[in-house]
Amino acid sequence: MSTSNSAPSGAHALAPRSDFPLLAAQPGLVYLDSAATSQKPRMVLDALTAYYTTHNANPHRGAYTLAANATQAYHDARRRLAEFIGVADTDTVIFTRGATESLNLVSAAWGRANVHAGDNIVVTRMEHHANFVPWQQLALTTGAEFRICELDAAGGIDLALLATLVDSRTKVVAFGQVSNALGTINPVTEMVRIARAAGTALVVCDGAQAVPHLRVNIDALGVDAYVFSGHKMGGPMGSGALVMRRALLETMSPYHFGGDMIEWVHDDTSTWNLLPHKFEAGTPNVEAAVGLAAACDYLDALGMDAVRAHEVALTAAAMQALTAIPGVTLYGTADAAGRSGVVSFSVADVHPHDIATALDVDGVCVRAGHHCAQPLMRALGAHSTVRASFWVYSTADDVTRLVAGVRAAQRRFADG
Repeated sequence: MSTSNSAPSGAHALAPRSDFPLLAAQPGLVYLDSAATSQKPRMVLDALTAYYTTHNANPHRGAYTLAANATQAYHDARRRLAEFIGVADTDTVIFTRGATESLNLVSAAWGRANVHAGDNIVVTRMEHHANFVPWQQLALTTGAEFRICELDAAGGIDLALLATLVDSRTKVVAFGQVSNALGTINPVTEMVRIARAAGTALVVCDGAQAVPHLRVNIDALGVDAYVFSGHKMGGPMGSGALVMRRALLETMSPYHFGGDMIEWVHDDTSTWNLLPHKFEAGTPNVEAAVGLAAACDYLDALGMDAVRAHEVALTAAAMQALTAIPGVTLYGTADAAGRSGVVSFSVADVHPHDIATALDVDGVCVRAGHHCAQPLMRALGAHSTVRASFWVYSTADDVTRLVAGVRAAQRRFADG
């Protein structure tokens, strides 16, 4: 497909609706809330069914063939995911329920052991609550200073300010690769350079909004910890991962205790299993891992470069059309190439929830609210926004329906 910023014509989608059973069953539905969760490809759903109907058993525990097959399926899923996200050391991929659990794992297991009074933690104004509140609470618990890097005049991260906030007492620098509320793609390489220049801070990157939309190579980013959720990239809900440097994982205490994460349990002490099992206590969510691996296969078949080009085209078209509506304000960078497939906006004199409700009547699904980013909303001077988010099944016709619905809602509330 074209890599220009002009939207593809008509009903063209990078991925056909027939690949997504929910969308295929509701042909009139315009789903523009993929930043919250994506719809699931049939091959992911088929992978879940196939696992339960052919391999279901408790892995790592049984010596019989069925249990061995379940164990192999789990290990194969980890290897497939590591390949997709650019991680050479497969055992540093820790399966979790998603980005939120991963960030809490790092904050609890690493943070409580390494952050103390007199230290500081740096986050950005742009963060999702999942990458803000755990660090805020860690600072409150330990007596560390909590520092927030504000936005610059263009609405991006103020890198000059960030350089002044990071010093020899900084223990954590945490930021998102892509903003969930604005779609802004942050300059991770430069932010890592700034974090490294002043000391030995743990550099944590939230990739929940990056992995579904960009070609990600975690090893090349140079961060210490990277987290993401599977359900935003076509995988099952309750799936995701933490990727962390081996040396850090090996010295960290476990986050949860129980079965499979132990080596020996004595009466007065215990020792821990090898990676990755040390951080995966209890019966693992094997079917979610298998489904996530299938989502990687699906996206690789489409091509992440094609995913990116498709979203940029749709985002540019939506931004242009919405900007042309009097009273509509867009938030975030004006450059569609600097965003994921997210357009966040408000309509003068109409509450975002009213816009979303009116669009829902027309069969258009968008998100309205603070998008789990209340600190960012305060900086924008907006209590909430309307967020439309595109993915592989979105089309130019979806953009047309969105824009027409916004115009109709604007007229409706003006007449009322």
